[in-house]
Amino acid sequence: MTLNRRYMLGLLGATAAALGAYGAAPAAAQQEITIAVAGPITGQYAIFGEQMRRGAQMAVEDLNARGGLLGRKIRLEVGDDACDPRQAVAVANQLASRNVTFVAGHFCSSSSIPASQVYAEAGILQISPASTNPALTDQAMQKGWNNVFRTCGRDDQQGTVAGKYLAEKFKGQQVAIIHDKSNYGKGLADETKKAMNAAGLKEKMYEAVTQGDKDFSALISRMKQDGIDAIYYGGYHTEAGLMVRQAREQGLKATLISGDALVDNEYWKITGAAGDGTLMTFAPDPRKATEAKDIVAKFKQQGYDPEGYTLYTYAAVQVWANAVTKTKSTDTDKLSPAIRGNTFQTVIGPLQFDKKGDVSNSKYVFFVWKNGQYQEM
Repeated sequence: MTLNRRYMLGLLGATAAALGAYGAAPAAAQQEITIAVAGPITGQYAIFGEQMRRGAQMAVEDLNARGGLLGRKIRLEVGDDACDPRQAVAVANQLASRNVTFVAGHFCSSSSIPASQVYAEAGILQISPASTNPALTDQAMQKGWNNVFRTCGRDDQQGTVAGKYLAEKFKGQQVAIIHDKSNYGKGLADETKKAMNAAGLKEKMYEAVTQGDKDFSALISRMKQDGIDAIYYGGYHTEAGLMVRQAREQGLKATLISGDALVDNEYWKITGAAGDGTLMTFAPDPRKATEAKDIVAKFKQQGYDPEGYTLYTYAAVQVWANAVTKTKSTDTDKLSPAIRGNTFQTVIGPLQFDKKGDVSNSKYVFFVWKNGQYQEM
């Protein structure tokens, strides 16, 4: 056992309360296949953790209604990392100690990346429905890990779309690139900047804020002085919402453009009418996929709108389940080659995986917020 491994295992006691279970009692665990969903169940990004939990829970219910897998029922553990890297490592170790064979998670790239090492050492398959930083799968491939996948796209794909759009639509105008220093936020901002620069537009400002900041008045004053026409923000909906609301209050009319972390109704609750015109990149709305029709209807019967990453998490469980059925095994060494290079039919449509574990047929489009709703442009 390495020193690093012993250190990570030493974190377990602090996070026992961060784990819960959905399904049968622990006494029946030996007859069940235990899997998990891990993400920000609490904290300022808990809305995304709820999306993931709902998606995984529905997928497990549907699998069990059909008899489970390999003649066994599925049991779902829920891990809460609060989008904190240290807590994510502790949760990953705790899940490993509970003999989890597969994890749908995590949400934040800053959680998924360190947790992936724990899962690799424990032989646990990891499919993130939301972590878009390229380093997640790039690092796994460089280190020879075979366990890391994602059902979402990558920031270098998303940033290319955003950067080209900025260069075309704001040619000759002033653009500010802002990020929140997180793996996700900075990574997405940098990829967007790179693509925008390559397309011929240089940013006027490149600045960082801190997750949890609530007052952006000084930054907005600087943007007003520099005549900023567009703000590209790499980060999450909380800070983005506060930033655009305060910008409007200070008379700055610059268009806010961001990424997939704004695809949630919580954004509008923060901005109100100030959010009108906000643009963001995301995959085509998964709720409109033909394959999602019945599942979406089922969610809505329960009074829940499966927006954001709900269906991406459902799809992650589907990919794992289909691979288990194909290989007749839950062993990651057998599941991994069955996933790489193959296409899986899922609730969000067909997902084709490349040798890195990324979705090779991912696509990004622009959405716009208007009158409290977002719609594809």
